[in-house]
Amino acid sequence: MTYHILVLNPGSTSTKAAIYQNESRLLFTSIPHTNEELRSYPTLNDQLDDRVELVQKWLDREGFDTGTLHAVVGRGGIIPNIVSGGYLVDQTMFDCIRDHPIFEHASNLGGLMARTFALPLGIPAYIYDAVTSDELLPEARITGFKEVTRTSFCHVLNARATSIKYAQSLGRRYEDMNLVVAHLGGGISISAHCHGRIIDSVSDDAGPFSPDRSGSLNLEYVLDLCYSGKYTKAEMMRKLRGEGGLSALLGTHDCQEVERRIRNGDERAALVYKAQALQIAKGVGIMLGCFTQPIDAVILTGGLANSKQLTGMVADYLSHLCHVVILPGENEMEALALGALRILRGEEQPHTFQPACSLHESKK
Repeated sequence: MTYHILVLNPGSTSTKAAIYQNESRLLFTSIPHTNEELRSYPTLNDQLDDRVELVQKWLDREGFDTGTLHAVVGRGGIIPNIVSGGYLVDQTMFDCIRDHPIFEHASNLGGLMARTFALPLGIPAYIYDAVTSDELLPEARITGFKEVTRTSFCHVLNARATSIKYAQSLGRRYEDMNLVVAHLGGGISISAHCHGRIIDSVSDDAGPFSPDRSGSLNLEYVLDLCYSGKYTKAEMMRKLRGEGGLSALLGTHDCQEVERRIRNGDERAALVYKAQALQIAKGVGIMLGCFTQPIDAVILTGGLANSKQLTGMVADYLSHLCHVVILPGENEMEALALGALRILRGEEQPHTFQPACSLHESKK
């Protein structure tokens, strides 16, 4: 059977939309949103109707009949109490995303937009592999601070989609494999996939530094900075995300610029780039320790995996330990479409959202 799927991926500066016919992308657009435009909305939810209208106008210009759609799938937001895979965006999930997200993020609009489109058409709306999908083993949740329990926070969508694609390329099932996936992007996260379940992960603030994130370091150093009187909490948060990593060390988060400097003989840039590769390899090493069975492969994916120089250095550190596979790109739109397609074909069953008892306390 031929299925038509509308895919919606709202971001902080754009809304990406696509029409897929089974595995093939028929239409695609990226609708930009300026800072000036976004500042006119008092809250994130106030953007919903206008973003939906912009996508509908694009579909009208393309002459696409939404009556031929079989499903709408949106990027999963920062939602409490979920696992990986697809979720039907029913009224309960819609209300949770709108009123009780863990924190505000543009991706929260994905499920809201999907249901807004789907409801008048009488078709299902889904989200798939939201970033807060959490299937950590109980022992992976324990920390040395009794007040802190770990939760999973990684690039679930691309990590699982790339893993599934890799397994299929070998004629195998993702659910039968053990994989470590390093998503290399503006933020870097690393996840351990054991027979279809992400059993542990290194989040973008707990592992390697990246183009604009500081990654992890000794807690005493961080405490010294926090109590030095030089920085506010907001300034420390910017050091953590946005102004850390390559941005802090080299004044740029553009890896192509870093590689240009290296070609021109910049020894500092070469050292920092090698340090980033070393930290990625060390982060992978941490995840290798999560398995009691042989590991099939380590996958390097994400936008930065297009850099042969960076992935080559990472592979040099790891190749004596494990099989390293490089599958670059973020592939978010395709991942969402293929997830919804598997549900429509009956290959996967969508979850029904069950809110936590403390839902009203989930928003920080």
